[in-house]
Amino acid sequence: MKVKIKKQGKTKEYNLISSWKDVTLEKWLDLSTNEESKTKEAEETIAALSDIPKKLVKELSLRDVAVIMGKVAELQAEQDSELKRIIEVEGKEYGFHPDLDSITLGEYADLETMLKNGIEDNMPEVMAILYRPIVEKKNDVYTIESYDGNIRIRAEQMKKMSAEQVQSALRFFFAFVKKLAEILPSYLMERITEIKSSLQANPLPKDGDGSG
Repeated sequence: MKVKIKKQGKTKEYNLISSWKDVTLEKWLDLSTNEESKTKEAEETIAALSDIPKKLVKELSLRDVAVIMGKVAELQAEQDSELKRIIEVEGKEYGFHPDLDSITLGEYADLETMLKNGIEDNMPEVMAILYRPIVEKKNDVYTIESYDGNIRIRAEQMKKMSAEQVQSALRFFFAFVKKLAEILPSYLMERITEIKSSLQANPLPKDGDGSG
């Protein structure tokens, strides 16, 4: 997307991102964790999402700033919210967990810990659990690497994901978590009932019982 800046009677065109797909997770995190003033936030956003020289950004009129920030907001609102099950990062394919209903306790425990510690600080790690290298694929069906907890290197790769891919993945995952929160209590009650029934049918031996 082109933006025109008029300065000292001359108009020059600069490039602004044309889609939210152009924003990487790493860049998005830098912008979203910026705790500066709104003025500084606008300055950093324009500098990061366009090829306007930083020196010129500081000299933009408030009208130009408002127009550019408005375009950025429009692009963010227009982003594709559909989950991207297969993504490519630096030439390698990664698949979103194909069946969250079968997620392991280890996977969920790590995700839960990261969410509690602050998702803003652990976004690449969360993506590294949800997206893993594809080991086999046929048409739209695929399998991913099993989870071993070793995600440090993959988390660095996930920083190259687009912010759009990350946001759609998080929406899908949070919907699953909400559903899981509703199901889990009833599932636990079923398991407790089963255990109680099993114990009643096969009571534990009392102290002193057993073959001598």
